[in-house]
Amino acid sequence: MSSARRFLALSLLIAALIALDYGWLDLTRALDDRAGDLLLRQNVSSREASPDIVVIDIDQKSLEQLNEVAGSWPWPRAIHAEMIGILAAQRPRAIVFDVLFNEPDTFRPDSDALLRDTALAQQGLYFPYVLLGDGQPTPFARLPRETGIVALAGARADAGAPLLLPGVLPPKAWHGGLINFDADHDGIGRHYLIDTVIAGWRIPSMPARVARDLGWKVPAQARVRLNWTPMHRHVSFGDLYLDANSEHPRRPADEFAGKIVIIGTAAPGLMDLRPTPLSQTYPGVEILAGALDNLQAGDWLAETDRAWFAPLALALCGLLWLGFSRGVNTLWLGIGLALASAAAAGTAWLGLGINHYWQLAGALAWGWTYFWLAALLAYLAERARREQAVQLFGRFLDKRVVRDLVESGQIDARRGAVSQHVSVLFSDIRGFTTLSETRPPEEIVSLLNRYFSRQVEVIFRHGGTLDKFIGDAIMAFWGAPVDDPHHAEHAVAAALEMSRELEAFKRELAEQGVNFDIGIGIHSGPAVVGFIGAQARLDYTAIGDTVNLASRIEGETKGVARVLVSEATRELCGERFGFVERGLHHVKGRGQPVRLFEPHAIDSDEDTSA
Repeated sequence: MSSARRFLALSLLIAALIALDYGWLDLTRALDDRAGDLLLRQNVSSREASPDIVVIDIDQKSLEQLNEVAGSWPWPRAIHAEMIGILAAQRPRAIVFDVLFNEPDTFRPDSDALLRDTALAQQGLYFPYVLLGDGQPTPFARLPRETGIVALAGARADAGAPLLLPGVLPPKAWHGGLINFDADHDGIGRHYLIDTVIAGWRIPSMPARVARDLGWKVPAQARVRLNWTPMHRHVSFGDLYLDANSEHPRRPADEFAGKIVIIGTAAPGLMDLRPTPLSQTYPGVEILAGALDNLQAGDWLAETDRAWFAPLALALCGLLWLGFSRGVNTLWLGIGLALASAAAAGTAWLGLGINHYWQLAGALAWGWTYFWLAALLAYLAERARREQAVQLFGRFLDKRVVRDLVESGQIDARRGAVSQHVSVLFSDIRGFTTLSETRPPEEIVSLLNRYFSRQVEVIFRHGGTLDKFIGDAIMAFWGAPVDDPHHAEHAVAAALEMSRELEAFKRELAEQGVNFDIGIGIHSGPAVVGFIGAQARLDYTAIGDTVNLASRIEGETKGVARVLVSEATRELCGERFGFVERGLHHVKGRGQPVRLFEPHAIDSDEDTSA
């Protein structure tokens, strides 16, 4: 499969996963939530808590301060009744309890009676109730209107739900709403309930009930995503209670005038700490205060459904597919995606500034998923291509050199046949026929293999490309696949060393009575070089008149010189070697005679490197 098809197949796979993610499985929902939590934590520092909302905190200090007066928790309800009186004297806008009064105190009935009388005598009091997961349902039709539970159009008359109501108080005082903790799929509380509708009956939350009574705008949806603020002002319950009951109170007499006062607990031992984006142990009373703050300011977060960001994920992957399939550098694609990610993060941050919550992290995650998988495919394809190139060119060049050339991009197996200037060398053994007639075939093959190995090493050492073996002949060329401006010099240097290598080889074979010689012809000029042949069998070779003339020059060496080069090769070598002219020679296929030269080294320390 081609790289383009691999990238397309990957794109289709990722597109299918994106569709499943945003349509059903919510694969990246947790990532969206975590990224949103991080942004919201950072956004808190840019916001201010409403000064109109104050928390009377039943903190650990209060529990210790009132231990002698009220005993251990839960306190007698008379303590709360007294606090209502203390606060009501300052005329706050509302007193909201985040403490349940569902069961009577059988040991202190007088204390409960005081709370009941106080609740009936005061206005602006709100008491919480809780919707339970199971239990005996309470018929809605039997509940007093003070609960705020109302029947909508089409409500069932017999509907009900298990509710934990403020049963200590008389029904006339059941003025309040739900304070249920609204946890997401991962147990984190990011939203607050507004209204819960069951069988056509609307049950208000505490923030919604207070907001409607105070004339604030209440959102139409069932829940809102909280736009978190710093902690609201907390006043210790114990400090306020003891000061108000002292002979000379020191606190301002109008400290809570016009305020919305919430009475609740942040003491760790009272188990009203909840996991939120800001903390794993966030006071439940502060969540209620934050919801009221949002409704008062009208700045809760408008939340766009995750499904609307699926096109963004598809667009990112589509652009990446286009880039990879067109061969754009992976580094540039990564930089582009990083910039897009930074822009998306900035957009999400700016969105919070205008009270919008945009879940962009999942879409970016799909973009990065495609990028890394496509980059892996591109790497594997490139690695396979390079290995293929090493295998292909390793037949013609020194494999150690080939690997370096492929890694540097200087040679490429995908490159087609091209015309370029090269120097072509032909070497043929003289007297091979006679030699083969006097020796067993196995000995001849062994001798040839040893001879070819030594000569090929010389060719490779001088940067030459081995084209082929033709019987007992060798064809090689310089100048391809790597451009070599000194191809003629390197070819002649190789020919001279091949001659010296032959002498050394013949000395080794002297005891065996083996004696033969070689002829080497070199010509420089244009040739077509590349992979040529059938699809099932391609050879990297050079063809053209330059190749033919080099072969003819080799044929002219017999009886003249071991090495002969053309005038074109001689001119390209400049002053690198000495040359002896060997006259004009008529070669087959040429109307004009060819002037040939015998090269020799100028000094003994001739550079034999490529």
